[in-house]
Amino acid sequence: MDGQPFFLVNKAVDPGLLQVLENEIVPRLEKDLPALVTPEELENNPYLHRFTIIFDREGYSPEFMKRMKEKRIACITYHKHPKENWSIEEFSAQKISSFAGNSIEVKLAERGSLLSNGLWVREVRRLSENEHQTSILSTDYCSDLTIVACKMASRWSQENFFKYMREHYNLDRLSDYSLDEIPDTTQVVNPNYRQLDSEVKRYNAKLSRLLAEFGSVHLEGKIEETLIEQYQKKKEDLQEKILEIQKNLSVAKEERKKTKHHIPLGALPEAQKFSRLSTKTKHLVDTIKMVAYRAETAMVNLLREAMARYHDGRSLLRSIYQTDADILPNEKEKTLTVRLHHLANPLSDDALRHLCKELNETEVVFPGTELRLIYILGTN
Repeated sequence: MDGQPFFLVNKAVDPGLLQVLENEIVPRLEKDLPALVTPEELENNPYLHRFTIIFDREGYSPEFMKRMKEKRIACITYHKHPKENWSIEEFSAQKISSFAGNSIEVKLAERGSLLSNGLWVREVRRLSENEHQTSILSTDYCSDLTIVACKMASRWSQENFFKYMREHYNLDRLSDYSLDEIPDTTQVVNPNYRQLDSEVKRYNAKLSRLLAEFGSVHLEGKIEETLIEQYQKKKEDLQEKILEIQKNLSVAKEERKKTKHHIPLGALPEAQKFSRLSTKTKHLVDTIKMVAYRAETAMVNLLREAMARYHDGRSLLRSIYQTDADILPNEKEKTLTVRLHHLANPLSDDALRHLCKELNETEVVFPGTELRLIYILGTN
C-alpha cells in the first residue's frame, strides 16, 4: 500500500490512460502478479477482488470499472463528475496511515453511488480544512474506507520521491536526450481534429457566456419608451450574436465529426512530424530510478524504527551518504567492512547503528567478489 513500483510502461505517443491500462497494464498484472487470494476465496466471497488498480481522473470510465469488476479487479479513482456536496455532519475524523508510514487524521464520509451504467460503487469523500470535498470511487467492497482513502493518496508517493531525488541528487542528469525516429504507422492525434476540437470548445465557451448575459438582461425601473427601446436593442444584439455563434458551432461540430481523430504519423505534414527520446539508455535509467526508489524507501523505514522524530528519516539518510567511511577488505575472512564515521549527535549514531545491524543481517556479497559486506560505526 506504499505505492512502490512494480514495472514501467514507456510510450513514445500517449494513446490515453484507459487504453494503456486495459491493453497493457492489466494483462501484465494478471500474468505477473503473485496470487494474493485463492480461487476458493474468490468463489466463496463475490465481493473479494484479486488486486486493486489506482488511477487518476483521466482513467475515469464506468464501463472500464465494470469490465474490471467482472475480472475481479478492484478500481480506485477520483470521481470525474461528483454531484452536490454532502452534509458536513456526515464526515467524521479518521486516522489513516500515509505511504510514508506516519499516522494522520482526516475527515471522511461514505455512501453508495450508482454510476451511469448501473454499476454500484463505494463513494468516499475527504473533507479538507477549507471544506472542499474530494470524491473517490472504488469497487473495493471489502476494505475499510480509511484503506480506500489511503490507497488513493499512495498514488503520489513515486511522484513525490522523484521530485525529491531531482532536488537532492540531480537524478535527471542520468538521462540521455538523443532522439530516435518513431515508426510511421504509429497512431497520433490528427492536427486538423485537434484544431476543430479547440474551435468547438471555444464556441461553446462563448455561447455559454452570451446565454448567461442574455438571461441576465432585465427591464428595470419605470416603463418608459426610451428604456424599452434600449432593452429591446440589447436583447436583439445579444440574440444576433447567439445565433451566429450557434451557427459557427454547428459547422465546427460537423467538420469535426467528418475528420479522423487519429491518423498514422507518416500522414502528418513533414513540418509536424516529431521524434522521441532515445530508448537506448532510458530503460536502464528507469530501472536505476526504480531500484533507487525501493532502496532508499527501505532504508528510511529501517531508520525510522530507531528515530524519535519520524520525518527526519530522509535528511538523516542524506547525511549518511555524505559521511566519510573506511573500506576494509579481508580476503582471509572473505568480508568487506564499511566503517562509517560518527554523525553529528548520539541519537543519529543510534539510528545508524540500527540500520547497520539490519543491513548486516542480509549478508549481501559485494558484486563480482566473494566478500560479504559488513557495516559498522566507528571502531565498534
